[in-house]
Amino acid sequence: MFAPIHGFTSLQRTPQTDLKLGTVLAFVGGAANAGGFLAVGQYTSHMTGIVSSLADNLVLGQFVLVGAGLASLLAFLLGTMCTVWLVNWGMRRRLRSAYGLPLIVEAALLLVFGLFGAALSLWHTLILPVTVVLLCFIMGLQNAVITKISKARIRTTHVTGLVTDLGIELGRLFYMNRLPGAEPVRADRRRLRVHAQLIASFLLGGIAGAFGFKFVGYVSTVPLALALLLLVLRPALDDWQRLRAA
Repeated sequence: MFAPIHGFTSLQRTPQTDLKLGTVLAFVGGAANAGGFLAVGQYTSHMTGIVSSLADNLVLGQFVLVGAGLASLLAFLLGTMCTVWLVNWGMRRRLRSAYGLPLIVEAALLLVFGLFGAALSLWHTLILPVTVVLLCFIMGLQNAVITKISKARIRTTHVTGLVTDLGIELGRLFYMNRLPGAEPVRADRRRLRVHAQLIASFLLGGIAGAFGFKFVGYVSTVPLALALLLLVLRPALDDWQRLRAA
């Protein structure tokens, strides 16, 4: 499942490549999100819930929790901004691995989380454990990668949107076209498969992540980091060889 994806470059991509990449990233996102919940007690890709809880806590006067929500939101935003910076930097230098640069950073951070997560969980920056900030940053980083690659057609952590789009296509699929002469309602079967595949991949990743953290703890994120590195290995090596020869 985690073999290098051919065509994963800044200059040569296809919808099939985007979907393969999205499927892998959805699996990684689901695993990190579920395992992260067992580690830190919250879903770090769920910005809707974080913003909602921020509003609730503000009204209830729970200002410490408001600060924690803001820190999580800012970490996610910084992750997405980091993706934009890295991708544009790589594209201006015509690197084949431009879109892989954020995944290299994500892999490095997952390694840090896996190898040092237990110690980091004891280190609070003002009001929030470093592990929560780290996971929010990782989720923002990853979701922005596939969003930018697929031009917002594919998301890997926004399951609410995926389920909504899946429901729309299912509604069209099972709509009864009874009026003769009227324009028939037709489902986009490709979109149906894409959304179903991404949701299933996120779910399987979540199951794997939960089992992994339950039985081996923080180190369960190390294979996820290695999978991401395997994805970008070939274009990164090509860039390295080209830059050395220049």
